Amino acid sequence: MLKKTTASEIFRRLNSYSQQHALYRALKAFGKIIKSTFILRCIDEVELRQAIERQLNKIEHAHRFTRAVSVGNPREFIQAEKQEQEIAEGCKRLIKNCITCWNYLYLSQKLAETDDLDSREALLQAIANGSVVSWQHINLLGEYDFSDDKLRDSVGIKPPKLAA
Repeated sequence: MLKKTTASEIFRRLNSYSQQHALYRALKAFGKIIKSTFILRCIDEVELRQAIERQLNKIEHAHRFTRAVSVGNPREFIQAEKQEQEIAEGCKRLIKNCITCWNYLYLSQKLAETDDLDSREALLQAIANGSVVSWQHINLLGEYDFSDDKLRDSVGIKPPKLAA
């Protein structure tokens, strides 16, 4: 019968042993080999460094988006109860998802309206190199009227065609 365990359980057990344990030292040395190989690749390959930089920029952009959606000090909860904190966090997540969804719908509409092949290719390239996590066009500190007479699409985004 094969016995199974998780990697975290193995490392938890190894951490309870002395640092002179043979398996502990072997895994630590193996980790240094992988780390050294990665560092050497970063030094040698410009494309890899640029790809890493692009990903880090996207992550930082997403963090700025989260801070922009938060009102006041986004790093502190003003709610005392855990349930209130979860509600506040859920509301921030909902707002971020709504903005991202609207951006996708808007870009999809623009792609559908573009007939010129060169313009379409340029738009696709801009989308591929950019991010839909954009909020500069959203008034995050305004007042909103969700009454029926005000609730209309001023941009003209059409509902997606559903397959029959």
